[in-house]
Amino acid sequence: MTGTHRVKTFTRRRAIAVTSGAAAAGGIAIAGYQAAFADEATTAETSGTSATGTTSGADSGTCVLMSSVTEGPYYLDGALMRKDITEGKSGVPLTLRITVQDTTESCAPVAGAAVEIWHCDAWGYYSGYTTANPGGSAPAESEDGSTANDMTYLRGYQIANANGVVKFETIFPGWYTPRTTHIHVKVHTGGEKEDGTYEGGKVNFTGQLFFDDDIAAEVQSLEPYSKHTGSYTKLDNDMVYDGGGSSSGLLTLTPVHKKDPSKGYKGYITLGIDPDAENTGAGGGGGGGTPPGDAPSGAPSDAPSAPASSTASSTDSSS
Repeated sequence: MTGTHRVKTFTRRRAIAVTSGAAAAGGIAIAGYQAAFADEATTAETSGTSATGTTSGADSGTCVLMSSVTEGPYYLDGALMRKDITEGKSGVPLTLRITVQDTTESCAPVAGAAVEIWHCDAWGYYSGYTTANPGGSAPAESEDGSTANDMTYLRGYQIANANGVVKFETIFPGWYTPRTTHIHVKVHTGGEKEDGTYEGGKVNFTGQLFFDDDIAAEVQSLEPYSKHTGSYTKLDNDMVYDGGGSSSGLLTLTPVHKKDPSKGYKGYITLGIDPDAENTGAGGGGGGGTPPGDAPSGAPSDAPSAPASSTASSTDSSS
């Protein structure tokens, strides 16, 4: 089932695309740690820990074109152009490095590509959809019990540099029923920055990024994640992750401090795209990622209602 609803408020366009399954075009590729973090020195505290999400393709530095997957039900068109997308949300810090490569041109970097990400907060809420119950037992989205459907936390764009690299400062995502921990991602080309967001062009890739189960469990034992309890979906049981490791979007993660996970993680992945392809993740069959019909009251249905109109500024709030 595919549905689309758009609301335009000031310079922000909000779109819901309730989608399912895998789509045929676009691509994801995995390359080495050195390419993603080439400008960062490895310290003693970060080098003594395990990294996850590595495959033989990643080790050899080759890029692999792979089909896009579902966009999911919580997309908002018109995200802000910014590096820091937290908007004050609490959680374990995550520095995310994404490299975009052109798989049709010997894996050359795609300078100028716009990389967009969005994900839930520590308790499973998405900005713009805070009335959607994340399942299990979770605190209200805000302490006073109110909702913030006009907020834009944990969403944003960055433009790839000459090496095809973007960097985001965010938090480790939480989870919602029946999904595993994940981050949504789109790669756009051909558009331009306008009024603090990105307009025009086309979507070349729509995908999702995933986290090692053991690391996710460790983070979920910490505050504020531990306040959300219930049945967590592991990678093997997720409706979107197909078990392919890094070639299926599994991030490589290294902790900032090897003995203290609350200090945060660095994550990397390389997305190999075909700049001539177009894929919004809005087609196909299979699971779309929405909570089931028997989820607790307030969970979205197959086609969640449009969020409230936003009066939020489109000013770039990056630091």
